[in-house]
Amino acid sequence: MVAINDIAVQQIPTFPLNRWYVAGFSWELKNKPLARVLLGHSVVLFRLDNGHVSALEDRCCHRSLPLSHGTLEAHGLRCGYHGLLFDGSGVCVEIPGQNKIPEKARVSTFHVREVNQIIWMWFGEEKCAEPTHEPPEYAIHDDDRYLFRGDVVHYDAPYQLIHDNLLDLSHLGYVHLQTIGGNAHIHMNAKMQVHSDGEVVRVVRHLPDSDPPPTYVAAYPFTGKVDRWQEIEFHVSHLLIWTGAVAAGTASLSDPDRDGFHMRGFHGITPESETTSHYFWTMATNPASNEEQVLAKVIEQTELTFEEDRVVIEAQYKNLVRFDSPAGVDIHVDVGANRARRLVELLRRNSLSKSN
Repeated sequence: MVAINDIAVQQIPTFPLNRWYVAGFSWELKNKPLARVLLGHSVVLFRLDNGHVSALEDRCCHRSLPLSHGTLEAHGLRCGYHGLLFDGSGVCVEIPGQNKIPEKARVSTFHVREVNQIIWMWFGEEKCAEPTHEPPEYAIHDDDRYLFRGDVVHYDAPYQLIHDNLLDLSHLGYVHLQTIGGNAHIHMNAKMQVHSDGEVVRVVRHLPDSDPPPTYVAAYPFTGKVDRWQEIEFHVSHLLIWTGAVAAGTASLSDPDRDGFHMRGFHGITPESETTSHYFWTMATNPASNEEQVLAKVIEQTELTFEEDRVVIEAQYKNLVRFDSPAGVDIHVDVGANRARRLVELLRRNSLSKSN
């Protein structure tokens, strides 16, 4: 596969560049280096004793062993082959048995930022290009009203198929019957509003006077019909999805401060390659009581939901390859996903024009 920054040999960059993509979560970096392939780049992430997070090319400049096979020390990452020690900036600071360190003894670095327990990595048109802006904040992770947990799922499917799935929640009534689904007829007929604002696509769906799905009943003391909402905010590197419900007729679904049961999802979709993806997710909720038990139930149900989606999306991609079918018939629920795809394609082409 051609590296993402080799623009000269690619007609159009595979992914939109000049932006931050999710590389991991803060809790993943403990006492070992973490290897990951992001946008075609093999990287190793690690945290030093001073708390600083670094990301290096996962290849020693001596004999090319992945540095992720090495050991983490207080001030750097030591290669597991001949012991070269690299600091957080990729510079070799020690060669066992040798006093002089060659000037070229260094490895490429990547710009990373840690914000709200999310680790972001910058990908520009040129390798090691300086970021032009800071990564987004996600204040929900630091909001005392919510409890959250998260994880990482690997997909054997292109990242835009995951975008499609998250932007079209009409599938809940068919794919997620035992968790967050609910009445399929109501899902397919829900009024949908789609808006675009620069590089953001927003999809809002309301499901008034509906039966609460199993996850909602298990987590919140609903006793009858509910008014549900689904608010999706698509960014190229991640999606924010706010879903929930109030007892029917008790609050306006246009009130940003409405109460009831909330599920606020962060979905960082980062390509591994053109055909595989990383899905970094967290789910936050606002338990009315029994906080830890409710959170555990919501996370359990969320994990089941994401596994159901993964099975569907990977099977979908296998069929797209098997039948050599790049597209199918569009229906009314595809408006948000199609708009997001057009945006991604525009940004890919803009990356090419800026590099020329």
